[in-house]
Amino acid sequence: MAQIRELGFDPYGQAFDFTHTIPQLLAEYGAKTSDELSSHVQVRIAGRIQTIRRMGKAGFITLLQSGEKLQLYVKRDAVDERSYRLYELLDIGDLIGVSGYLFRTKTNELTIHVEQLFFLSKILLAMPEKWHGLEDVELRYRQRYLDLISNPDVRRVFVTRSKIIASLRRQLDARGFLEVETPMMQPLYGGATARPFITHHNALDIDLYLRIAPELYLKRLVVGGIDRVYEINRNFRNEGISTRHNPEFTMLEFYQAYTDYRGMIELSKELLTQVAIDATGGAQVTFEGRRVDFHNFRQLSMREAIIEYWPSSQPKPRVEKLTDPDFLLHHSKERTPGTALVDLFERYVEEHLWDPTIIYDFPVEVSPLSKNKRDEPEFVERFEIYVAGLEIANAFTELNDPQEQRRRFELQLARKESGDEEAHVMDEDYIRALCYGMPPAGGEGIGIDRLTMILTDSKSIRDVILFPLLRPEGPIGIADRLRDLAP
Repeated sequence: MAQIRELGFDPYGQAFDFTHTIPQLLAEYGAKTSDELSSHVQVRIAGRIQTIRRMGKAGFITLLQSGEKLQLYVKRDAVDERSYRLYELLDIGDLIGVSGYLFRTKTNELTIHVEQLFFLSKILLAMPEKWHGLEDVELRYRQRYLDLISNPDVRRVFVTRSKIIASLRRQLDARGFLEVETPMMQPLYGGATARPFITHHNALDIDLYLRIAPELYLKRLVVGGIDRVYEINRNFRNEGISTRHNPEFTMLEFYQAYTDYRGMIELSKELLTQVAIDATGGAQVTFEGRRVDFHNFRQLSMREAIIEYWPSSQPKPRVEKLTDPDFLLHHSKERTPGTALVDLFERYVEEHLWDPTIIYDFPVEVSPLSKNKRDEPEFVERFEIYVAGLEIANAFTELNDPQEQRRRFELQLARKESGDEEAHVMDEDYIRALCYGMPPAGGEGIGIDRLTMILTDSKSIRDVILFPLLRPEGPIGIADRLRDLAP
């Protein structure tokens, strides 16, 4: 750094005017021949040094920007003395700007013949050994900035994630949905069955909960006359961490008045098929080495799915058996027939649902906000969507009867009193909102993180969250190391 300063360069330089990004240069000139570049196309670009090959009075630098790289050629008699002395001081990881002209080397590689160098930012910590393809998973998640520098494929995952969100937003906007924002800190948590995180508001001296879902607020808006509404929201659930679960995650929730769960099924198919096309270029993707086809949706009731995937070592039950409380409780440790049915589904079915599969008709015990089926009131009009064994969406015909909603909340309170920490709480204001009349409606939540996992062929949810929750690391001593480097 001292030598760089002696040359008159600022180790943490100023704004740099560039003519192109590296991806733009590759797109515009990547197919040009040597003859087509003979007019010496002048360019200015910036980026991070990935490699340096010094060979006497000349050398090559690989510059990285936005996940793409381009070669630079630096020759002593082609740059001013100050630029060449700077070139001799450069380290891998430094950020530089260059000006020069495009040409092709003898190996036909598109390259910038450098005429002037600019210094933009000095690296102080050495890049890890073999950083071109950093593989230490703990390091990648904890230092995502290093992961993004080292692994261009990681950047592509998050570009795809952005395309997924943009596609969903565009499709809903085109259908007349209004995007809104609802509170993250709530006096009562609701809209799902999960344990919340608790925080405290000092000025009001009250405990608040980080939301586990925006559902009850969005349905208040439906009561208020916003017939089509959605929110792309961060939710927080105080639960375990796994390859499929992160305590902080992103959901799309949307509600449509005057429809039901069957209308939401058709809308879901259209949304997800188009998302796959917008994000990846086609409706067929590969996940864990197997094809997933978003043009091919299956639809099964929960009971039909259990029968289809019942273990071959046991006699396959008939449909009526799955409505028999004695049969269900005999095959499960759960306390009620409805929760026992869900237990059988989770044990025998979920992992086998590879191509997009819609599972509908859920027991009322596990669906406190869903409307009952008219011909089978112990079940509700609800469905979930599974892809590659992952649940990515949950939807239902909304329960809009305030008296029935109160009864359901009371059942949830009874479950909480018996030890179920994830049971729903009573929300009197939500019941009051329903008393003003909510139109028949369908609602749905789609998990953005899991959908991104599938569309980017990512094995863990942490691979698709820029900064996943991790245990705190020990003291890293950066302050001491910076003091050691101080002039």
